[in-house]
Amino acid sequence: MRDYVEIGIGREARRAYSLNDVSLVPSRRTRSSSDVDTSWNFDAYTFDIPVLSHPTDALASPEFAIEMGRNGGLGVLNAEGLLARHASFEEAVARVAGIGAAEENFARVDEVLSGRAAATKTLQQLHAAPVDPDLLSERIAQVRDAGVTVGVRVSPQNARDLAPCVIKAGAEILFIHGTLISAEHVQSGGEPLNLKEFIGSLEVPVIAGGVYDYTTATHLMRSGAAGIIVGAGNTNSAQALGLGVPMATAISDVAAARREYLDETGGRYVHVIADGEIRTSGDIAKAIACGADAVMVGRPLAAAEEAAGHGVYWEAASAHPRFPRGSVEPTGYASERQPLASVLHGPATDPYGTTNLVGGLRRAMAKCGYTDTKSFQKVSLAVR
Repeated sequence: MRDYVEIGIGREARRAYSLNDVSLVPSRRTRSSSDVDTSWNFDAYTFDIPVLSHPTDALASPEFAIEMGRNGGLGVLNAEGLLARHASFEEAVARVAGIGAAEENFARVDEVLSGRAAATKTLQQLHAAPVDPDLLSERIAQVRDAGVTVGVRVSPQNARDLAPCVIKAGAEILFIHGTLISAEHVQSGGEPLNLKEFIGSLEVPVIAGGVYDYTTATHLMRSGAAGIIVGAGNTNSAQALGLGVPMATAISDVAAARREYLDETGGRYVHVIADGEIRTSGDIAKAIACGADAVMVGRPLAAAEEAAGHGVYWEAASAHPRFPRGSVEPTGYASERQPLASVLHGPATDPYGTTNLVGGLRRAMAKCGYTDTKSFQKVSLAVR
């Protein structure tokens, strides 16, 4: 039964829960973590681990996306990011990251805030350059030629224009990804983007999001999306607009929509991908336990040596020209960066679960008695 509370006279709100509010409940059976299978099967593609990288230039250079693929996950390129706008991608990222990294030397709050504003302004200026289709195609082809699966993100506003280019260049999974997305994007003076018609015209599977609720998720599933992204990243870009639902509840609601849609269609399964509140291996485990098939990870992957931002992190919404959401921030990993393989698979020396992310997931599943992620979605949960 849903829990509603009165927040004022005549106004109620539903009580919702974040990943921090829930805990896994171990069963009487435990298993060896070596017996756990973390593979994720999506459409015609199989990944060794249920981990995708957030589509930000702070992470996903072509080299990073290739390394993600070699480590069993999926690196997602941003078709509207710096890599598609500047031939000197490394120099562009370094300009932003350099300003963000300087924050570690600031002693006063006003210096930190001023530095973040300067980094955001620089990011906006760099994003003012137009997308170069030829350059974008070259970056995508670099990943494709490495033999790993290619995932590319476009915004709902630019999906119609960019999707043909990225698919022709070799994108195998298209992400239509924004802070919030609906089945029909309408803008004044332009032709509405009807996702059902648009997705039906494509030859590649589409993952769409972010969403936070049962109804929107159901609409997106009926539009033909093969995957639904729940949330909008770890910098709470939606919160700047007053939007959002704590992730444990949001994932569970969208997973319920998936079950109903599965029955409605007689067997069409739509994957749920959690993108928010994911900071540790425990968060990954709890997101899957709430119903996610995979997780989109951002900030924790900034610890990787291959991450383009050199330990500084921001998300795609941080570059919005009029209302940037999420700041450019050092992660504390600049002096402790390690290979992506270690961040994902260990060994780790960090005792808090921020590295060896997949190893921590394996152990959580094993302690609860499960050997695959799909059955792990049935694990019992407790509210703190």
